[in-house]
Amino acid sequence: MMSNFKIGVIPDSFRTDFVNSVKKAAAVGADGIQPYCTPNMPLVGAELMTKERLAEVKSIVKSEGLVFSALCGDLGKGFTNEELNPKLIDYSKRYIDWALELGTNVVTTHVGVIPEDTSCETFQILLEAGRKLAEYAKANHAFFALETGLEKAAVMKKYLDLLPTGIAVNYDPANLVMVAGDDPVQGVYTLKDYIVHTHAKDGVKLSADGSTEIHPGEEHLHENTKYKELPLGTGGVPFDQYLAALKEVGYKGFLTIEREVGENPAADIKMAADFLRARI
Repeated sequence: MMSNFKIGVIPDSFRTDFVNSVKKAAAVGADGIQPYCTPNMPLVGAELMTKERLAEVKSIVKSEGLVFSALCGDLGKGFTNEELNPKLIDYSKRYIDWALELGTNVVTTHVGVIPEDTSCETFQILLEAGRKLAEYAKANHAFFALETGLEKAAVMKKYLDLLPTGIAVNYDPANLVMVAGDDPVQGVYTLKDYIVHTHAKDGVKLSADGSTEIHPGEEHLHENTKYKELPLGTGGVPFDQYLAALKEVGYKGFLTIEREVGENPAADIKMAADFLRARI
């Protein structure tokens, strides 16, 4: 029986050049990739991207039998600064244009921490930025997919419900566990109408003193030691229930493996791909 899902990889997780990372993604049996496309990121100098370069990049990926599951357009700043937003929104619109040239209509990003108080100034700034992003994406039959985890799923839904359909969700269950302390299974049902792309990642939220059950050889923490990313299947994401929830709500897209830490990301990514294939 054909799976509901396809397996993707963030090629930057291999920590090598773009061509080799694409080859490595193909070698683990991935169906697609989601590269970073932001300034100073490895998709070959995003500031210098031309139609010719986009065609070359697309050819490299196609030659390995892969497609683009999405582009990562996270600028690392969010959209909470009213003065910076015009430039950041212009950059983001450019990423939609590139995504469409490369054969995907999804650009993932973070807007910043969404406040629970919808009447506060920060929420209103985010709402205005979200409207501008959504209108451009919708006009181009595309999506800006906001990554989950900086706030609980219910707070993100409240924000999304106020925006046009060009804004969607890149569902990262590990971020909900590690950062928001939210239930990644229930979050699927909360955000079911918005999910267009997902990340396959795992981890745990640490206690106030940094203690938790950790696995030997996993000493590499993110700079924020309030949480810890772990190899797929060894953290706090209940993947069997999570994948069942995605199937139940009708999601049929990519599970894109992201590995941001660890000494042997290639081995971890292969293990993650095998782990997912055994369950889908």
